[in-house]
Amino acid sequence: MSDIKAIRSAASAVVSENGRVLEKFANQDRKDYYHISLEEMVYEAKLQRELEKSEDWGEAAPSVPMLELIRVKFFGKSPRSSGSVSNSNSADVVVDTKQDSSEGDYDLVSEPLNKSLENANRMVRTASWGSVFYLITTDILGPTSAPYAVAQLGYVPGSLIYLLFGMAAAYTGYLLWDQFLKLDSQKYPLQSFGDVVGRIYGKYTRYGVDCLQIIQLLFNVAVIILGNGQGLSEVTKGKGCYTVLILVWAILGMIVGQIKSLQKFGFLANLAIWMNVFVIIATMACVSNELPDYTAAGMTAAPVVTQAVISGAGSTSFQNQLSACMNIVYAYGGAMVFIEFMSEMKRPRDFIKGMACAQLFIFTCYLLFGLIVYHYQGQFVVNPANQGISHYGWQTATNIISLLSAIIAGGLYGNVGIKVFYTSFIQKIMNAPDLHTKKGRVVWTILVILYWGLAFVVASAIPEFSYLTSLVGSVCILQFTYTFPPIMQFGLDLQIAAMQGDGPYDPVNKVANRVDSWKNLSRWVRAYKVNWLRNTFHIMFFLASLATAGLGIYTSGEEFASSFADGVTTSFTCVSPVA
Repeated sequence: MSDIKAIRSAASAVVSENGRVLEKFANQDRKDYYHISLEEMVYEAKLQRELEKSEDWGEAAPSVPMLELIRVKFFGKSPRSSGSVSNSNSADVVVDTKQDSSEGDYDLVSEPLNKSLENANRMVRTASWGSVFYLITTDILGPTSAPYAVAQLGYVPGSLIYLLFGMAAAYTGYLLWDQFLKLDSQKYPLQSFGDVVGRIYGKYTRYGVDCLQIIQLLFNVAVIILGNGQGLSEVTKGKGCYTVLILVWAILGMIVGQIKSLQKFGFLANLAIWMNVFVIIATMACVSNELPDYTAAGMTAAPVVTQAVISGAGSTSFQNQLSACMNIVYAYGGAMVFIEFMSEMKRPRDFIKGMACAQLFIFTCYLLFGLIVYHYQGQFVVNPANQGISHYGWQTATNIISLLSAIIAGGLYGNVGIKVFYTSFIQKIMNAPDLHTKKGRVVWTILVILYWGLAFVVASAIPEFSYLTSLVGSVCILQFTYTFPPIMQFGLDLQIAAMQGDGPYDPVNKVANRVDSWKNLSRWVRAYKVNWLRNTFHIMFFLASLATAGLGIYTSGEEFASSFADGVTTSFTCVSPVA
């Protein structure tokens, strides 16, 4: 029992420094994973899953209550250490944070440092499936585009597509869960979406996924800047240059983005969640008692018309419907962080319960909000929905609250995007300093300004909110949620199936006794035949998702070309589209 207390004390020491030691350890080890055989990773993962089933695992890593997890993740507090841990016990385990960076291929098993950090990593894995339900819900929930999607599709197609995309997202979430269970262990922990891709397809594929993640986060920030500029234009009743109003939020983002630690965003992020909930409830209450805002919708006053099925006649209507489908993709765009959530769970096997409940809850909220607002506003629905409230007081109130919550979200997206770009590329290519150093602080400041400046250019160049969200959904979000998981599963299943024809794995000497290599056709045929139906389904799923993404990108391009050709909107314009 004293050993457990000592490990807890060591883990608390590591966590209390904002996870710098564990983060450094993970970054150093990640490059070494590419030199370790998949046989060893799968072997260690099986041992890990068996260990998690034991009672001892529960005693050594007790579940943390949901309120405690919220306290740590959203309020930026350090985890509470066990009151029974004394300082004398902490001396039993020494965590040596020194590491010679010149030794890239050090032995992960024999190093005392690694063993101590494995124990520390074990201690910070404390989330339960109930906590994961809360985290997934708060990460994805934000259905302000749902009424626009329903308005472009109609009651029946809108509901069915929300259901279809929801079921597909639940399945791909299951695939990511399966991949995590087969590859993750305390010795070789998974910590991000890119980690899984890297272990299945290698480091170069992982770099491509990291690039796409950076692009998605950049465009997410651009969407927030554009939406905030649109909301501020409504508040000022169209006074002032529209591009300048967008620039205001880019500058504010540069200031907020100077917050380097995610923990310091904790309280603001939690507050932003409840701001969004208020906006959703206020929007439904207002639209049910007020006429639509015809000016914001860009239409003349007329009776509200709703349809069970939109005909889709004409290319423009078809493009709008595809754009609506890409907006629906936004509803299930949280798969990119599922691996992060699983990496913090005491028993990752329970993740599937939390994810299933969260997806069902999100589907219900999005669909109800979309149907209710569409019922009362029909063809006059504005995207985002709260900007279609006709009562100026409530419209202003919801806009201001949305502006504040959105800039917080933009700060979070920018923070993660800059860190991924910096650690994945700048540090490796240019040997840049660590962000925790004084030089790193200067580099961070410059990157934040450049990042938000680039997001401003994107937002001002494409001043159409629905089209921009459609583009982000088709280029980025759809890939992480629907395209990548099935092809990742295909690659992992193929490699594991091929092992069945090899000699037994030697865990002592870490020798994989393969009878052939992937250069031989025999290995490909043997691997595919083991579960050919499942493999074929995943290939078809991947191709269908890729085709959908391509169609969405094409449609977004056509919408942009049409709007610019018709003079509906121009880049860097002073004319507001909603005021």
